[in-house]
Amino acid sequence: MHSKFCPVCNCSMRAGLAIWHFECDGCGYEMARFQPAINEVLAHEKIDETSRATGLQALRVENFNRLLEVIVQSGPRTGRLLDVGCAHGWFLEAAKKQGFDAVGIEPDLNIFKVTTQRELSVRQGYFPDVLGEAERFDVIVFNDVFEHIPDMIATLNGCKEHLTPNGVLVLNLPSSSGFFYRIARLLMRLHIKSFFERLWQKGLPSPHLHYFSAANIQLLLHANGFEEVGRGRLASIRLKGLFTRISYTKEHALPVRLLMCLIIAIIFPFTLVMPSDIIYSISRKN
Repeated sequence: MHSKFCPVCNCSMRAGLAIWHFECDGCGYEMARFQPAINEVLAHEKIDETSRATGLQALRVENFNRLLEVIVQSGPRTGRLLDVGCAHGWFLEAAKKQGFDAVGIEPDLNIFKVTTQRELSVRQGYFPDVLGEAERFDVIVFNDVFEHIPDMIATLNGCKEHLTPNGVLVLNLPSSSGFFYRIARLLMRLHIKSFFERLWQKGLPSPHLHYFSAANIQLLLHANGFEEVGRGRLASIRLKGLFTRISYTKEHALPVRLLMCLIIAIIFPFTLVMPSDIIYSISRKN
């Protein structure tokens, strides 16, 4: 049962653009009534994970390197770093090169098995359950993960418990103010559902459960004992790997996928100056 009140500002939640979608009247926070199915076999039949990784790798690695630059500028230059939901380990590799003692957590058993073969320090399970009571980290990072977590308040409490006194929490997540998200909302109002549903990852093993803006993620952090010390934008689209990224769920026919690639390629230069669909927030414990 989902609360009728916003977990960010405690205002009323109202029905959104779909039977599963809800919005806050006050701060604009959005949520979905989905159930994650991370290790259920049938849920994974909709995804070609190899294609998904191929389509995302160039963009993610570029963003991860940028994010590490910002982390180092914000405080910790070395120390213990925890990557929650580390997936294929790309951020762990980049963090190790930067000099961090990097540890990952990955709940998806199949992805975990592949990632551990690359000699990375990864634990299978959920945050913070797989951590020792006394374990502390100088940096805790959620890369495209926080928006998938059902109980975000408990997660933030876990971060407070497992961060060192001067440690930083880094959230890298999609933005409800982004260019493509706004277009998807408009199309949804016109009863063209597929783009909006895709951005929420409806029907996939780990759908999006939350959508934040830069403003309301700051409100959430402040209400739960964190003070934001930095924020910014990351790239949401790169032409390299775009077709593979669009195609990994195989939900559209080939001509439609080709048309989508063409349209995105045409408007790509404009997206560089429009509000980004990916934002990051860096905070410390109050």
